[in-house]
Amino acid sequence: MFSISPRHFKASAVVAALSISGALLSSPSFAQTTALKFQLDWRFEGPAALFLVPEAKGYYKEAKLDVTVDAGNGSGGTVTRVASGSYDLGFADLASLMEFHANNPDAPNKPIAIMMVYNNTPASVMALKKSGIKTPADLNGKKLGAPVFDAGRRAFPIFAKANNVNNVTWTAMDPTLRETMLVRGDIDAITGFTFTSLLNIEARGTKADEVVVLQYPDYGVKLYGNAVIASPKILKENPEAVKAFLKAFAKGMKDVLKNPEEAIQTVKARDGIINVPLEVRRLKLALDTVINSPDARSEGFGQVKAPRLALMASQVSDAFNTKTRVNPDTIWSPAYLPSAKELDVLPKK
Repeated sequence: MFSISPRHFKASAVVAALSISGALLSSPSFAQTTALKFQLDWRFEGPAALFLVPEAKGYYKEAKLDVTVDAGNGSGGTVTRVASGSYDLGFADLASLMEFHANNPDAPNKPIAIMMVYNNTPASVMALKKSGIKTPADLNGKKLGAPVFDAGRRAFPIFAKANNVNNVTWTAMDPTLRETMLVRGDIDAITGFTFTSLLNIEARGTKADEVVVLQYPDYGVKLYGNAVIASPKILKENPEAVKAFLKAFAKGMKDVLKNPEEAIQTVKARDGIINVPLEVRRLKLALDTVINSPDARSEGFGQVKAPRLALMASQVSDAFNTKTRVNPDTIWSPAYLPSAKELDVLPKK
């Protein structure tokens, strides 16, 4: 009669247990959570809700991701930090990314844009109506102000060329002083993101209907705005985590578009002193002008068109006077985007 010794039984049981636990750990439901560090382009203001809502609603967690979202201090800094490896992903102006690529051709870890969020640049020129400025032509000979790193200021040569604007002089200042100097009359006009500067002007006592806003996209400047960028390192080592992040982000975007008021509560949770009504307005302005825009609905959320991208690369090379020409093929990849159905987030007009 065949018999199994106690020692042999115990050994077999251990092997079986290890095999089962190994299979469980390798199955999708037991996949290890991936930690990702994400850098915003700016402080915790209205548009930050785009990335905080998926966190608050557990969409990142459902995707087996542990995402840390940190505030930023400008797109240039975000690009640099992702390039350095301090962050895996970030949110940055595409022109800043192009500039980094062209000025650092030998950099080993140049970030890549993987999802377009602001289909149009939010940059605009803003002036008070009492200045007499109504059109781009009225800027000739005027004094403009903006921080030296401001995206609108950096791209102003493109705006100027498209609208025959000449002989402007620039005053540089800290971002916190830009709108104050405009309201005081120290400068004639400023450049800035519409949804940031317009509301900051209002906060300094000037009504919105007293402000002239010359939005770059309305005056022949079809630059793309902010995109999700990623380090080549994370794209190589864990492409599935990046895809999961973008999928969770797109899911959260639907919620933000549906209920901006609720979305702002995620921003308040990160910065308790924000002015909630003001940030709701800021978020809605961003949604209406650069996210759910005619160009975005035409091209599709998250995506870019090759001819437009190539034109922007050429314009940035000229306006930013880069060391080398921007190669559009090296700064963008659609390989990590969710499916067309998952990217169908924009409300139909």
